[in-house]
Amino acid sequence: MFILLLLLLVFTGLETTGTEAFSVGVCYGRVANNLPPAEEVIDLYKTNRIERMRIYDPDQPTLEALRGSNIELVIGVRNEDIQSIANSVSLATNWVQNNVLKYSQDVKFRYIVVGNEIDPNNDQASNFVVLAMQNIYTSLASAKLQNQIKISTAIQMNLLGSSYPPSTGAFSDSSISFITPIVNFLVENEAPLLVNMYTYFSYISDPNNVDLSFALFNSQTDRAIDGKYEYRNLFDASLGAIYAALEKVGGATLEVVVSESGWPSDGGVAATVENAQIYYENLFNHVSSGTPNRPNQALETYLFAMFDENQKGPAETERHFGLFTPNKQLKYQITQMHGSSNSTSSSSSSQSGPGSSSQSGQGGITYFTSSSSSSRQSGGVIIYFCISLLFIFFI
Repeated sequence: MFILLLLLLVFTGLETTGTEAFSVGVCYGRVANNLPPAEEVIDLYKTNRIERMRIYDPDQPTLEALRGSNIELVIGVRNEDIQSIANSVSLATNWVQNNVLKYSQDVKFRYIVVGNEIDPNNDQASNFVVLAMQNIYTSLASAKLQNQIKISTAIQMNLLGSSYPPSTGAFSDSSISFITPIVNFLVENEAPLLVNMYTYFSYISDPNNVDLSFALFNSQTDRAIDGKYEYRNLFDASLGAIYAALEKVGGATLEVVVSESGWPSDGGVAATVENAQIYYENLFNHVSSGTPNRPNQALETYLFAMFDENQKGPAETERHFGLFTPNKQLKYQITQMHGSSNSTSSSSSSQSGPGSSSQSGQGGITYFTSSSSSSRQSGGVIIYFCISLLFIFFI
């Protein structure tokens, strides 16, 4: 009797574990004039079991559509709003009230991201990021949400002055005064640093020294030996440089979230559907198991982006980072993505960054594994068999 019950529990467990999610999400950028309504976008996330979303501004239709969806949200403060929020606690409180507290009973907020890819050399907002973060923190604390919703900012890789070998990673002299107080704030409040990271741009900027397969996680021979670490792909090497740079400014314990990563399907060198599919599949598999610097620790990652955005630029590639076309057709057959073969079935009646804009920068995405239909069927047969044996036993 005990054995039969144990078999039933084991096979029931096998049935459910096939649908667990990895730490990957998708960025929802909206620099386009042909995207579906927010309600249909949320339905598309749910249909494809995408359980985390990043948006770049507090878009009210999106926030309304997210109510009750159970999708975890990373919400951005626009670059152009940072200075005013930094200069006024009242404005920070209003921002939190109107864009977070108003929805907090029905929307799962994960992070508030104060600015996207702020350039300390050319953007005046860089002088106000930390103060804006502090004011928003104060507003969250007054609602007792400061431990539930973490505050951060999203940086780009070009803040590094040195990145290879990875152990020499260091922030440039011109960015040290910008990043150091941010790191101090994040360490003090146990919040992660968000980093937008694209191996595509590293490859096209130096194709003679960076092998395409190394950028796509596909290399069988290329590797970078750096002290005790061995890097087999450009993604891990770039992340290793970030960890090394953080150690030098007091951020050795900081968690890093890859807040954008992707590969374009058209518009430039090596920008093909085939390469994009290879990148997304490999990235998805890779981040679930950790990196050389932090092995056996899933790396929270957001793919860029949900849709192709036809008003991005100036480079043509920036219009082709979507996982979906604007009419909600999935561009790639990604095996880890639940329902990829019928992803638009629930919303077929609808009408139809890598730029540094604060409304939609280089985005990110969430993918999840699911058990195949054959494994679900075989699990069901086994469960039915066990139940039948139990019935016979009692009779």
